[in-house]
Amino acid sequence: MISKEFLVRLTGNESIRVDRFVASLGMFNRSQITKRSVRVKNNYGVSLKHSKRLKDGDVVMVEWQLPPMSEIKPEPLNLNVVFEDENCVVINKQRGVVVHPALGNMHGTLVQGLLHRYSEIEHQFGGDRIRPGIVQRLDKDTSGVMIVAKNMHSLEYLSAQFRNREVQKTYLAICRGRPPGNCGEIDDSVGRDPRNRKKFAVGVRNSKPAVTRYRLLGESGNYSLLQLEMLTGRTHQLRVHLRSIACPILGDPVYARRDSIVGDCGLMLHSWKLGIDLLILGIREFQAAAPREFVKMLDRLSIDFHKSVFGLTAQV
Repeated sequence: MISKEFLVRLTGNESIRVDRFVASLGMFNRSQITKRSVRVKNNYGVSLKHSKRLKDGDVVMVEWQLPPMSEIKPEPLNLNVVFEDENCVVINKQRGVVVHPALGNMHGTLVQGLLHRYSEIEHQFGGDRIRPGIVQRLDKDTSGVMIVAKNMHSLEYLSAQFRNREVQKTYLAICRGRPPGNCGEIDDSVGRDPRNRKKFAVGVRNSKPAVTRYRLLGESGNYSLLQLEMLTGRTHQLRVHLRSIACPILGDPVYARRDSIVGDCGLMLHSWKLGIDLLILGIREFQAAAPREFVKMLDRLSIDFHKSVFGLTAQV
């Protein structure tokens, strides 16, 4: 059983049903809520009915079950392996692939593909079929480079670097708009939006420090190609920061309006480079080729850039 505490934030004398509040968190689908896979308690530990109304300032504990290990089966998945040794594997994750199984996402996850290709990983992590070796996570709609540990020693070694902000993470984004200057830094705290629990925002209550550096690589009209470096690792940090400077990522269904020219193109965000200290080989930098749809969008928008310089060759 997993549990997490949430503070209810509403305006004025508004109230909200428990089930609608849980839905607003963006963590569970409707089926999980209606089938009572998720339980909610008040700060006295008393379970609340879904029809119970919550007020601003209420504190609730949300509890949910992890999917049973027996329900998670290894599945063949086309893994684009960038590098591997006995301690880790570096993958260029496809856009649309969820990293690990959860209620509502029980098939086609990256973890299930790893379990199918590397059967020994499950045993290295005590039979864990949910997050075996997962050091970092990319959102479903974000493509690109990520690293997975093959054993517990490597997991601890790599995780410490992410925790201590010693990993260099560089992204590419196609944006609508142009940032101020050819390069710069966005230093603005990020936290959950009190008006919409599915979203994050800058400068809200209980937000955490967040820093993003950007560099303009190319532009055309009202569109730009940016290189982004995350100095912190907040949820939705890049998407929120770019929106805050009126330069939202193209195709972002949460933080950008639908573009009238390109339509529903999908999130144009790619994890491009990862610099990290490996257990035996020392500091290495890995680069993931941008997916075909990303490069095609650059061509479609006539954004001028040099593919050979930035290693942007479309992935077949």
